[in-house]
Amino acid sequence: MLDDPLSLTFAALADPTRRAILAQLRSGEHSVTELAGPFAMTLPAVTKHLKVLERAGLITRSREAQWRPCKLDAAPLRQVADWTAGYRQFWEGNLDRLDEYLTRLQARAEEPAEGPTESKGDTP
Repeated sequence: MLDDPLSLTFAALADPTRRAILAQLRSGEHSVTELAGPFAMTLPAVTKHLKVLERAGLITRSREAQWRPCKLDAAPLRQVADWTAGYRQFWEGNLDRLDEYLTRLQARAEEPAEGPTESKGDTP
């Protein structure tokens, strides 16, 4: 089983239902029933998704009488952003090199053709 925080976060984010739940929680706390609304699945199935998100540290759940609100905890997403930052530099470098190459190709295409430019019928 995955045990490092980054792996837990990526595993939790791998499922589109869990990503949709996180998107709902960006607007604030929601009950399990509210979170289940957009999905064609049972409450126990949604609860399983919430347990994965909770184990990854992406949500917290509390108890207020009968209501068990879920709340987004975005701290693990910061770890994902930090981890991917190095790859951003890599891709930006590649895109810069691609831009330079395309600029050179375009400049070559715009250069006039070499050789005499005399038209037929012109005699010195």
